[in-house]
Amino acid sequence: MTGFLPHELSGLAWVVLGALALVSVGALTVTLFKLIQFQRLGLGRARKVRPVLDAWLRGDRIAAARAAQGGDGVRMRVMAALMGALEARPSDCDHAQRLATQRALEELARMSANMRVLEAVVQAAPMLGLLGTVIGMIEAFGRIAETTGAADPALLAGGIWTALITTAIGLAIAIVFYFVSIWLEGRITREREALESLIMTVVNAEPVPQGFR
Repeated sequence: MTGFLPHELSGLAWVVLGALALVSVGALTVTLFKLIQFQRLGLGRARKVRPVLDAWLRGDRIAAARAAQGGDGVRMRVMAALMGALEARPSDCDHAQRLATQRALEELARMSANMRVLEAVVQAAPMLGLLGTVIGMIEAFGRIAETTGAADPALLAGGIWTALITTAIGLAIAIVFYFVSIWLEGRITREREALESLIMTVVNAEPVPQGFR
């Protein structure tokens, strides 16, 4: 035996590597899906929100509500629901806030969908790598037990190679998608905080007297 090559891995080791490949592909698919979804939902789009909010705070509420209805993005949709409710029932701020909060929760639920897949991959990948480690060590000591006389170091090296490669791959997958998950969760958290601030700003805005508009 001149060396331990990948094709000499046992069937169980290949199963572990195949499982690691599947979870990494699944996590990559979810990541790409979330990026496309965030773009379509309009996550973080705030460029047109400020002018609409300023118009509302100035007292030009009809124009602000109409502008919000025609806008896109998560914040504009929540603001449109809130301003529309306040225009329909100006004295019932609690009702408007409940409607806006419900709309915000719906938007946040859509953003958070499938995020658990990434969390599962981050937890499962090291466990699969550890399983490969155990399999490799079992193989190594099994080969040594079958030999008579002095143990061949190459037999032990082959099992250790299996153990190390599966562990390294599992850890690499977990580390990469841990940071991806943190980044995506951070975007969702920032959007949640922005929606909460937006709702409170609109609801607590003092009506401007007609003569001062």
